[in-house]
Amino acid sequence: MTGIPLLIAFVIAIVLMIVLISKLRVHAFISLMLVSLLLAIVAGIELVKIPGIIGQGFSGTFTSIGIVIILGALVGNLLEKTGAALRMADSVIKVVGKKRPELAMLLMGWIVSIPVFCDSGFVILNPIRKALVKRTGTSSVAAAVALSMGLYISHCFIPPTPGPIAAANSLAEGLGQPVNLLMVMAIGTLCSILPLIISYVFAKLIGKKVKSRDEIEADSGKTVQSYEELVASYGKLPGVFMSFAPIIVPIILMALNSAFSMGGLNVPIITFLGTPIMALAVGVLLGVLVLAGAGKLKDFYAITDDTLRVTGPILFVTAAGGVLGKVIASTDLVNFISQNSGALATLGYFFPFLLAAILKTAQGSSTVAITTTAGILAPLMMTIGFTTPAQLALTVIAIGSGAMTVSHANDSYFWVVTNFSEMEVKDGYRTQTLGTLLLGIAGIINVVLVSLFI
Repeated sequence: MTGIPLLIAFVIAIVLMIVLISKLRVHAFISLMLVSLLLAIVAGIELVKIPGIIGQGFSGTFTSIGIVIILGALVGNLLEKTGAALRMADSVIKVVGKKRPELAMLLMGWIVSIPVFCDSGFVILNPIRKALVKRTGTSSVAAAVALSMGLYISHCFIPPTPGPIAAANSLAEGLGQPVNLLMVMAIGTLCSILPLIISYVFAKLIGKKVKSRDEIEADSGKTVQSYEELVASYGKLPGVFMSFAPIIVPIILMALNSAFSMGGLNVPIITFLGTPIMALAVGVLLGVLVLAGAGKLKDFYAITDDTLRVTGPILFVTAAGGVLGKVIASTDLVNFISQNSGALATLGYFFPFLLAAILKTAQGSSTVAITTTAGILAPLMMTIGFTTPAQLALTVIAIGSGAMTVSHANDSYFWVVTNFSEMEVKDGYRTQTLGTLLLGIAGIINVVLVSLFI
């Protein structure tokens, strides 16, 4: 199957999945696997190839972020059990004030995701988010949305994240020019302004309408510890430096690796320690030191066991989302979009935006959407008239805006945010999916506005 019938089949598959999860209360794992199988059959993929495609989609997720999620969650659990997360929350509040926790999470996420993948960034920063919620009494959902959106903006806009770097290089090759990554970083920062404003407003508004599972329990009359009682239960909290070290050190290691790679430098020890898995392993070791300093080293086994119990369901559902993405990528949908891209070429910066948005919504990965769109656009840059370094950079950001639009069930980031924020799946659509739609629109509007002046 190809062409319009395949597009219709894709839309029906997404609607069916939403109905199964939200209305019929079928578990997300079963829903995703069932829809993936049905779509593979309807799309005409050879029956003998379908089991292999499903296996590749499932295992690919574990390969890319499985260990990262486990190690990141273990770091978070260690910080929670020792009270280090509360110490970090107090430090952040001293800087931004008690009345602006959403802004703190938004900007923290935006900065951290410049060198760090948004999936990893959310897992790493989630302990601070949870402690800030306790410390300030703000909406858990509002803080989660602010963090998620902040991470997502820089993930799609600003090198050295792999997607924007690959897109800039691809487009520069198409024009026969050297790539100016500094220009891409500067314009990416400039085009982050409107999405950041929209993210903050959306987080504040949606936090009043959607509640996480722990907030629902609190509203039902379940006894919840006050922040002061919680702090008192830990006795003496760890110092500021050791509290932040399990989070800051992995971020620094990943940032160094990204900076060295962008500069063409090959330092094996930095490459080794700067990969997300090894960087977070260092974070775990530092977390164990904090645990030992608190005199709770004997609890390490129980903390690890509890972490694995919590992350198991998250990993399986996320991997099932990877199956759906792999099935879609194995159909003729991407080729069909590529072959018909000429009809969109008269739309200026809206052309790369729409092309990336279609690819993102179809297959789930922002990085794949960015790189695929850039590959399609590279030979068309002269034809469209985007030839200057500034126009190339704006095209990269337009692609990044589309690659945000939208995050839903075939995107691993959707499941990371929804599950670590303790939201129901239907609320994930109301927060993460709707939020990324608004982000994408704000991003392309920002691109068009900037293009009027440079």
